[in-house]
Amino acid sequence: MMESREFKLSFFQKHGEKIKNTIVIIILLVISLPIILSYLWLVLNSFASEMKYGIIPTKFTLEHWRFLIESVKGYPNIWQVTLNTFIVAIMVMFLELFITSFAGYALSRYKFRGRKTMLLTILVLHSFPSVSLLVAVYYVLRTLNLINSLWGIILLKVALEIPWGSWIMKGFYDQLPWEIEWAGTVDGYSRIQVFFKVMLPLVRPGMAVTAIFGFLSGWSEFIFINTFILNQQTWTLSRYIKGVIGDFRFVDYGLLTSISLFYMIPTLVFYFFANKYLLQVNITGTKG
Repeated sequence: MMESREFKLSFFQKHGEKIKNTIVIIILLVISLPIILSYLWLVLNSFASEMKYGIIPTKFTLEHWRFLIESVKGYPNIWQVTLNTFIVAIMVMFLELFITSFAGYALSRYKFRGRKTMLLTILVLHSFPSVSLLVAVYYVLRTLNLINSLWGIILLKVALEIPWGSWIMKGFYDQLPWEIEWAGTVDGYSRIQVFFKVMLPLVRPGMAVTAIFGFLSGWSEFIFINTFILNQQTWTLSRYIKGVIGDFRFVDYGLLTSISLFYMIPTLVFYFFANKYLLQVNITGTKG
């Protein structure tokens, strides 16, 4: 009996870490299973002409992907819509990255009155849903004659994302010691040269993270597009999908799922190449 107990104790002591990891993986799989099955159904339904019990494909077809070569009746050309989506996503990413690279540096390195209050305010304001600004934004865009314009959406998204992006960039600048900048000035660089030649290369992971969030924010934008874009020629993919849904009683689910997959592909590719930078994010820097 004693030998058996000692054997069990030694077994769990030796394999305890593996057992815990296995349990965690099983729990995560169980939690993720509904999401995995949903995406699996999305893929199968986009290629199936018939689904037994709504979940088992019996016949496969490429008919649902016809929108790639011919326009769906009543809707704009998918490639024009995709181009619009890319324009919004890339411009939001570029402008946000450009502005927050400077703003994050200023918040990290310069001491000025109200700095801490500003940092806390950024976090508080970012917690408010953007939909609460619809009425105010409408009057601003109307005044600037940017209703039904992609530039109106781009500038709006950039304005809303700059505070959060600046906070992220500040966290990366906070990790760099002052000695690096001093060394640059000792070598004869001006403050501007130190910023461009020394600091920016060192916060490249932070710039990548900001770029990722900016691109995804622009690519997935729906509320402002749906509200302020009236012309079909300036639709983005999110608005296009909303149009295809229409009355849910008459939805072509095969077409809808194939367009949804098409909408997801660029973000998956973008994330695949940039996800390593997300592991380096640090937004907790609150020095000084």
